[in-house]
Amino acid sequence: MLSFLLPIIYVAFISLGLPDAILGAVWPVLHTEINVPLSYAGIVSMIIALGTVISSLMSDRLNIKLGTGKITAISVGMTAAALFGFSISTQFWHFCIWAIPYGLGAGSVDAALNNYVALHYKSRHMSWLHCFWGVGATLGPYIMGVVLTRGGIWNSGYRIISMIQIVLTAILIFSLPLWKKNKTVSTRENSENANSNSEEKRKSLSLKEIFKIAGAKEIFVCFFCYSAVEQTSGLWAASFLTICKNVQPETAATFASLFYLGITIGRAISGFVTFKLNDTQMIRLGQAIILLGVICVALPFGKIFSLAGLILIGLGCAPIYPSIIHSTPEHFGAEKSQAIIGVQMASAYIGTSFMPPLFGLIANHVSIALFPAFIAFALILMVAMYQALEVKTKKTKTL
Repeated sequence: MLSFLLPIIYVAFISLGLPDAILGAVWPVLHTEINVPLSYAGIVSMIIALGTVISSLMSDRLNIKLGTGKITAISVGMTAAALFGFSISTQFWHFCIWAIPYGLGAGSVDAALNNYVALHYKSRHMSWLHCFWGVGATLGPYIMGVVLTRGGIWNSGYRIISMIQIVLTAILIFSLPLWKKNKTVSTRENSENANSNSEEKRKSLSLKEIFKIAGAKEIFVCFFCYSAVEQTSGLWAASFLTICKNVQPETAATFASLFYLGITIGRAISGFVTFKLNDTQMIRLGQAIILLGVICVALPFGKIFSLAGLILIGLGCAPIYPSIIHSTPEHFGAEKSQAIIGVQMASAYIGTSFMPPLFGLIANHVSIALFPAFIAFALILMVAMYQALEVKTKKTKTL
């Protein structure tokens, strides 16, 4: 059954990425039509982020009650409804309302799917699945761009992507028997406690109980720092290169897009590297590549080194996110992995929401030249937290 289910999961990861970058792609056109300032995109984005944090924290309870298959189908359906709602919205508050089901749907399915893959599949599939998320995140703005360049309106772009999500929802609904038959089966190597993850046999953990688990706080900070590195780099690198390195704006913008391409391609490559390296080695390799990239960006070696450094940061980010998630059952046990991954997702969303704006304040009030130092600080803290996690979880296993 796993072989039939795996393509469904790949499709689900594409659906996860499809809507993620559409708002930013369409907002320059959209905000003028609904007559609101450009900055109001941040309000919609924050509502979505708040919804994803809430639903991520609830993912353990929802997974026990519904199971991964139903959560995935319902969540993608909620996203489809929200995107259709965006397509018929005419005022800013309409977007704020539809952002609620969008965020709630995104967080729960993200946590549930990641936990399912961590329990049932090898590390290479986690990397390739997150690569497919990147494919979806690329396709969404591309579809919207094609609609707009051919004389269409943004409403049509949202509607087309909503229809795609509806088709994906139907596929997921028809696949529900596959999830049920495979509910307590695991093909992961060295996953001794996978069967104990049966939703019927365990109870959900409260936040207080989760934070008491050895290594939990460290992995949450680690995830927060990873998101700070990735999102701050993606948002501010082009501005840093233009202002501090005298790179032409169009060149800086191109290399900023290559940063995300580096993450996507890096995850495709990482899937093959996992044949030789385990999750911990993949994480440390990624951290080392990010450090090399930060050095290239920071030192006065010229524009080429700075641009190459940005791509290296993207390549370094590639294996970290999927490898941390995939190693969660190994560090904490299969029976606790859903609860831990749910809070990990919430930590990532919080880092995504607050750290790039924080650096924006630093850039505005101090200097944007602190960009490499900011990334380096988050990276060092990430490395320290992951090392502390390794120490604590090893001690727990030996007791």
